[in-house]
Amino acid sequence: MIQIDPTTMWIIIVGLAIGSYALRFTFIGLVGDRPMPPWLLRHLRYTAVAILPALITPLVVWPSATGGQPDIPRMSAAAVALLVGLISKNVLAAIFSGAATLYGLLYLLT
Repeated sequence: MIQIDPTTMWIIIVGLAIGSYALRFTFIGLVGDRPMPPWLLRHLRYTAVAILPALITPLVVWPSATGGQPDIPRMSAAAVALLVGLISKNVLAAIFSGAATLYGLLYLLT
């Protein structure tokens, strides 16, 4: 393992803190009291919908449990969750059906 110089580490930490604060201050402090344009509000509606697939996709495509190799239970669970979500328009039904498929196939195939 490579040791990082403490000065370099603190410079990186302080730089990230300043960057994070500046990014948040831009939207909260500078733009927070102004109305947002309709085109921006229209695009922001899709942010919440994009977060869950962005978190789950790497776990399905490159699961650490299999050494990064895709496998049938995870791909099937993702397909079932997608199908149930499209048909029922119910997030909880999609999550639980995907979980049941994953655990059921892991139990049957191992």
